[in-house]
Amino acid sequence: MMMDNMMNIFDLPPLPVPDELTTVLAESGNIRIERIISTGQASGWYDQPETEFVALLEGNAAIEFANGKTVTLAKGDTLLLLPHERHRVMYTSTDPPCVWLCVFY
Repeated sequence: MMMDNMMNIFDLPPLPVPDELTTVLAESGNIRIERIISTGQASGWYDQPETEFVALLEGNAAIEFANGKTVTLAKGDTLLLLPHERHRVMYTSTDPPCVWLCVFY
């Protein structure tokens, strides 16, 4: 039985995508769950008011923190970003694309 609120997180649009693609999967109150698809994009600096739990489901990426520390992520790695922990995405793989599952709270 197919439900309207069901999806496969690995059903991807034609790749590569010109800009990072963010899909809000669910949200309620102060919790938001997103799927983000990256294909070579980097980002500016983030300074978020909420905590972000990140799981990289596919691909490879690198996150740089304002203190100069860099974390490299591979498929299956997770990372917890605390509120106002300044960071940026400095690298995302294109083949395979990065498929992120992010929970903001």
